[in-house]
Amino acid sequence: MTRRNTVRDIHQLYAEQTPITMVTAYDYTFARLVELATLDIILIGDSLGNVIQGHDTTVPVDVDDIVYHTRAVRRGSATAHLVADLPFMSYQADHDEGMKNAGRLLKEGGAQAVKLEGGRSVAPLVSRMVEAGIPVVGHLGLTPQSVHATGGYRVQGRDEEAAQKLLADARALEEAGIYLLVLEMVPADLARKVTQNLSIPTIGIGAGPHTSGQVLVIQDLLGMNADFKPRFVKRYANLEKTIVDALDSYGDEVRQGTFPDDDHSY
Repeated sequence: MTRRNTVRDIHQLYAEQTPITMVTAYDYTFARLVELATLDIILIGDSLGNVIQGHDTTVPVDVDDIVYHTRAVRRGSATAHLVADLPFMSYQADHDEGMKNAGRLLKEGGAQAVKLEGGRSVAPLVSRMVEAGIPVVGHLGLTPQSVHATGGYRVQGRDEEAAQKLLADARALEEAGIYLLVLEMVPADLARKVTQNLSIPTIGIGAGPHTSGQVLVIQDLLGMNADFKPRFVKRYANLEKTIVDALDSYGDEVRQGTFPDDDHSY
């Protein structure tokens, strides 16, 4: 009988120095494919605002969106550990509201953990969540919910002051009780230093090879948007061309009257 990966399983991979595999998914179909690929963690990320809803940022995503997509992912997946994002302004303004929204992602969405952005400023909330039995994943470096404050999608922690701040934030989050930390778009040497200074695993996205594991947006690694070319994304397929070619073929056959034929009719 299959069972889902738990926090303990993720920490066991870390203890064994086995790199942790993590990918985003937002619906049943992709969750099913991730399940067939036997990856460790699925992140139902607020990046759905970009790749599913078509927004320029993740800011418009709300808790109802994450609950909806987490439910769909859970139906398509049996073993992957499920982490759901707390979206913008679902926890920053009011810690009580943050607690309620985190609870919704677990109770209504079926997530096993929540992820939130920020360092020392959110550490008290992390402590409350952990004390209440809510597993929490941290997120430092580029924090997309703060894109307007940071001036765009830029590498974080390049100078010594910023690097020391990020390291201090990471330590504060670990002390508050996170069990996993995502590092996004930070220099590889800084990601290595953070990883070495923590006793919990780190997951990198644009953070070099020295983290405890990696995460990518599934549409990015499958090459479903040829116009989106950040340096940290490696395309393992070119599905944009494959899908467009298939749709063109379908359209041509319908127009020519060759589909459906006898083999595809009752």
